[in-house]
Amino acid sequence: MQLSTVDPISLPPTRKLAALLISDVHLKQESPQTAAAFFQFLENVGTQTQQLYLLGDLFEYWAGDDDRDAPFNARVVSALRKLSDVGVKVFWMAGNRDFLVGPAFMLATGATYLRDPSVVSIAGRSIVLTHGDAQCTDDVDYQLFRSQVRAARWQQDFLARPLPERLVVINQMREQSRVAQSVKTQQIMDVNTQAVDALFTATDTSLMIHGHTHRPGVHESVLNDERVVRHVLPDWDFENGATRGGGIAIDANGIVAAVNVCS
Repeated sequence: MQLSTVDPISLPPTRKLAALLISDVHLKQESPQTAAAFFQFLENVGTQTQQLYLLGDLFEYWAGDDDRDAPFNARVVSALRKLSDVGVKVFWMAGNRDFLVGPAFMLATGATYLRDPSVVSIAGRSIVLTHGDAQCTDDVDYQLFRSQVRAARWQQDFLARPLPERLVVINQMREQSRVAQSVKTQQIMDVNTQAVDALFTATDTSLMIHGHTHRPGVHESVLNDERVVRHVLPDWDFENGATRGGGIAIDANGIVAAVNVCS
């Protein structure tokens, strides 16, 4: 298991929050209300934090960094760059939808890439961060697919294809995923408790934050005679009257709280 460790950073004391963490915004041009909520969140809430952690699936899909100049993608890149330029440290972790984000995106946005999982120190607390899909081990078919598309050789070969061809393949993958999920049980698509416990043990942490499952909540248990807490981030959807989204905030004292952006 490869881990990244992020040390505490010193940023202007005017920032009210130590960190904000979000995931599963699933940005795409076809969801303008969700995009508008995200941009407003960056302007109104994102500027109030020292660090912003994007824990996967910020985009509904990402065909490669050579697509970052498409108008919609360029707007997202610009918004993140603006946040970086005012002193907010932005961290990026790949999800199951945007695992092809690469170095050019990091350079353009000013973001720092995090491996999945990563152990970070925020306001004196050691936290393991993960997108969450690797812990859905009951979904065997998905894990096989994940292993394939996360392989360096597969990504190299795929990114060598022309961009229009990649976009067609990605749309096919999205449709196949939608069909596959329609016949899977909710339990199979949720994280496996043993996989979660294994990650706690491997990282020697007692606090975990992840997304992916679209089942926000707080889960507490006892592992090896120690209390462990797992926070699940919500997904975002503001289309057709829906108002779903938010994240997690950690203040300077290490207190963890939900952030609701639906009001």
